[in-house]
Amino acid sequence: MLELKSYAAVSDQGPYLQINEDSVESDLVNGLFMIIDGFGGANIGDRAVAQLKEDVKRFYINIGGDPDSTMPHFYSPRYLIEGNAVINALHFAHQNLKKQNSPKSMNERAGASIMIAALADNLLTLVNVGNCRGLLFRGGELREVIAPDNMEYLSGDFFEKQFHTAPFSAIGLYDDFSMTVKELRVQEDDSLIMLTDGAYSRLSDSELKQILNKPSRGSQKIHDIFNMVNSRGNLDNQSATILDF
Repeated sequence: MLELKSYAAVSDQGPYLQINEDSVESDLVNGLFMIIDGFGGANIGDRAVAQLKEDVKRFYINIGGDPDSTMPHFYSPRYLIEGNAVINALHFAHQNLKKQNSPKSMNERAGASIMIAALADNLLTLVNVGNCRGLLFRGGELREVIAPDNMEYLSGDFFEKQFHTAPFSAIGLYDDFSMTVKELRVQEDDSLIMLTDGAYSRLSDSELKQILNKPSRGSQKIHDIFNMVNSRGNLDNQSATILDF
């Protein structure tokens, strides 16, 4: 069994906004890690994110890791129990938030992008809805594991990426949501990096690789990421999680 050596998870409102609609969650006991990028405005997006985090965690803990659990919303034999549990937890949270949004006008509704990592021994299941990004740092090389589901490839160019990060899918807004699911066998000395768009949109992979190569702690690496994107005009909330194996 490969153990998680260390982790770092940081969420910040950024240099401009007065409220943080991003959030992170790290549950070592249940091997569950989340980054969430909410939207909707003050007292809307931030409240929705807090509820979403609690709904996902509560539902996952009830059924994750139990082979006899009933999967009420989704089941696929392709995925581990943990992956199926995460997907069911997302459906549960989505329905709750969508129900709260239903009587409200569009400008009063909340939604969120979310990436969840569920660890079972040396197998990691990643589930993403919306514009979060997941990368694997292995042997000095950086690879994208999950690409953000956003407008980047619809925009027609790859310049000014910060303007192309609006999500195509989100929890809580529409009847259904699209998601990306990846299962990854982690190895010793691997690092998994999870980022919201406020942390990656003004950062190249080569710059991220340089930061990850530093001998500093994970929390310092995250602060280095935030400082770099903020120095380039970031106005968004920002969140990042680094898992070191």
